Amino acid sequence: MAFENSPFRYGAQQPTGYAGTQVEVDQGLRTFMLGVYNNMVIGLGISGLVALGLNMASVAAYQGTRPVLTQFGQTLYLSPLKWVLMLAPLAFIFVFSMRMDRMSASSARTMFFAFAAVMGASMSSLLLVFTGGSVVQVFFITAAAFGSLSLWGYTTKRSLSGMGSFLMMGLIGIILASLVNIFFASSALQFAISVLGVLIFAGLTAYDTQKLKEMYLYGGFDGEMAAKMSVNGALTLYLDFINMFQFLLSLIGDRR
Repeated sequence: MAFENSPFRYGAQQPTGYAGTQVEVDQGLRTFMLGVYNNMVIGLGISGLVALGLNMASVAAYQGTRPVLTQFGQTLYLSPLKWVLMLAPLAFIFVFSMRMDRMSASSARTMFFAFAAVMGASMSSLLLVFTGGSVVQVFFITAAAFGSLSLWGYTTKRSLSGMGSFLMMGLIGIILASLVNIFFASSALQFAISVLGVLIFAGLTAYDTQKLKEMYLYGGFDGEMAAKMSVNGALTLYLDFINMFQFLLSLIGDRR
């Protein structure tokens, strides 16, 4: 979920109604962004714990590297319930988008953490496809890349607004290509989708970070609204991280 393009640009003149010293503004911005990152990290932690817990409950043993599923695992991953598991995160995103304006900050945070749990459940199947070691390795690679890109997006004086439309067009393109590849099952196309996916979400990480900074500096919100936008920002960066992680795992992860 990426924010729409803001009419404000980094480095523009401060809006009318601005009050407070530059020190106060900087402190407020740091507090806001820290809230975004804290919520995002908690969300990632919830997703990881849920994925690991479901994997432990679903795998009875390993024959070599191949998992042997428990009855619970067979029900979860081999029955029609697997479609519920796959589509539940999309349903949460839809509800979140529709109700965000009417939610309190605490309700939005609870909804985000619930979404992170559902996403963790949906991603638990990755531990059946890829080795645990490679999942951990790719996670830390993603974390390093995400941290560097987000830091660049936060500190650069260059406006990244021009990237927004291009990246969103690319995102729509890989979604359509992924749907087409469900029927063709082309490994070459899947490789291209994964490469483009990593590049697109790398760009979105920097773009969305700068957009959050601009929204705080020029949006004129504080208190309850700032808390809500902190949760919304955490969701945006969380999705950037999760998608970059999954595309990287598809590219360099070791399959069982």
